[in-house]
Amino acid sequence: MSVLPELDDVLAPGRGFMHLDDEQTAFETARVVVVPVPFDATTCYRPGTREGPQAIIDASRNLELYDTELRRSPCEVGIHTLRAIEPIMGNAAAMTNRIEQVTGQLLDRGKFVATLGGDHSISIGVIRAFAARYPGMSVLQIDAHTDLRESYEDNPLSSATIMRRVLDVCGRTAQVGMRSISAPEMQLIKERQLPLWLASDIAARRFRNDRGWIDEVVTSLGDEVYLTFDIDAFDPSLVPGTGTPEPGGLDWYEVMDLLSAVAAQRTIIGFDVVELSPLVEGHVSPVVAAKLVYKLIGLTLPPQ
Repeated sequence: MSVLPELDDVLAPGRGFMHLDDEQTAFETARVVVVPVPFDATTCYRPGTREGPQAIIDASRNLELYDTELRRSPCEVGIHTLRAIEPIMGNAAAMTNRIEQVTGQLLDRGKFVATLGGDHSISIGVIRAFAARYPGMSVLQIDAHTDLRESYEDNPLSSATIMRRVLDVCGRTAQVGMRSISAPEMQLIKERQLPLWLASDIAARRFRNDRGWIDEVVTSLGDEVYLTFDIDAFDPSLVPGTGTPEPGGLDWYEVMDLLSAVAAQRTIIGFDVVELSPLVEGHVSPVVAAKLVYKLIGLTLPPQ
């Protein structure tokens, strides 16, 4: 029996990710559990990411179940959608611990956990739960920002500190798509020699038809990889609906090429998709985010 109510509640049929039937959503048989975390108390610019998880779920119901590139329907692995984790406002540490507990219980039940944020701070609790069970894992961050501050506005558990907290529990990281870095963060990157691929460098290599950066990223990772994906990694022309947009981002197919390579050569043990803010732009951006989540499920979990 769960000690947390989220694991005992069952959503009404058709209310979960991808609008699947009961057979495909049953918790007991589903390999994937989608965990919505509508929390945005630590956003650095515009709030609204608390609406992101539900917007992703709503948009997913309009996607085709069949993936034309994978030539199959990823939903056949079974996808159960948990009730949203209740936010604990005003107490970032308690919220982080709550997310860690829920994630840990799901992992202990053998589930593949796909978390939907919310601001990027929600990833801290998730990654702590994974690190406790996968001590040799790597964390791949795809993002516009490095999020390596020690604290932000006196809060060490912030969307601007998530990768600094990852370094507390995980010794191997890779950061891709960055184009906004503070001077202290860059100093830390140089001191610790943290693997980093700037969006501007990726764009220059794209112009030369040089795809070698993808192999470099994969090589930097260990066998087991946790993926944290901030939706602002994409160029804002593709995903304007995010709280802290940055021009010059990644495009859809180069992200898919990277994720396909990582999934083919490493084991993705879990992922989160965060920082969708549908209040900024509520039509295209949620569809892109939902498609990303479904694509990641397909790439990560082949049919048994």
